[in-house]
Amino acid sequence: MEIRLQVPSQFQGQTLREFLRTGGMSAAAMKAVKYHTPGFFLDGLPVHANAPVRPGQQVVFQLPPEPDTSVEPQPIPLRVAYEDAFALVVDKPAGIAVHPTLNYPGGTLANGYRYYMESKGCPAVFRPVNRIDRNTSGLVLCAQNGFSAPFLAASAAKEYLAVVEGELPLGEGEISAPVGRRPDSIIGRCVTPEGKSSITRYQVLECREGLSLVKCIPVTGRTHQIRVHFSWLGHPLAGDDLYGGSRREIGRHALHCARMEFTLPFTQNRVGVTSPLPGDMAGLRNWETT
Repeated sequence: MEIRLQVPSQFQGQTLREFLRTGGMSAAAMKAVKYHTPGFFLDGLPVHANAPVRPGQQVVFQLPPEPDTSVEPQPIPLRVAYEDAFALVVDKPAGIAVHPTLNYPGGTLANGYRYYMESKGCPAVFRPVNRIDRNTSGLVLCAQNGFSAPFLAASAAKEYLAVVEGELPLGEGEISAPVGRRPDSIIGRCVTPEGKSSITRYQVLECREGLSLVKCIPVTGRTHQIRVHFSWLGHPLAGDDLYGGSRREIGRHALHCARMEFTLPFTQNRVGVTSPLPGDMAGLRNWETT
């Protein structure tokens, strides 16, 4: 993959290495470009990383070839919500696993991503920055290459919409309770003193006929954190029978990643991507889908 960048005004008198490091490129990534590609070019001329740069100059380099991956390309339809050279955001429906597993060896988001990229002539390794459960819907941020993955991961912020049982007071709140493994379950989690510190901030948006629509911001990223926290609060997610919710009205836990924000390497541009509330969640009480 070819990367083209323009040097902004604040890098007058600095070196190419300083420009690249500020943009998030590691020393290891620079070495990989140096030894496994034709190298760095400045306004069309080959240069070393210690070359000085001027505002307006164009930096061009190739990213090293992607490593081998065992994930098989499969024609899984993808709803691409955002795409550039560094990041791709997929709007995942409920019922599709993110990665192949023993229970779901194919038909995953990873298989669909590989097929999508190969169809464009850009074979790539699937690098999800955030992972959501198979039955959670919404946005999944993927790094388009190994270079951008740590930069995106460090800057990503997620916002979820959940439908919980019971009518909570409208307004904002915070749940701070440690989450750890549940001794009676392989996959289950619970609030326990032995768990890791976990914080979920939330805002109750609407209440109607025994259910509440809640915006959730996980400050920490523990497994099943939102589901565990609201179950512990006495308001499990609708459909979440693993944590005490009822599947009477919806056949999966009612959780949707509705907003994703992240910063792009080099430009430092902050990108925000949104996804409307899916029909099965919105239809529980005819909530708005945006």
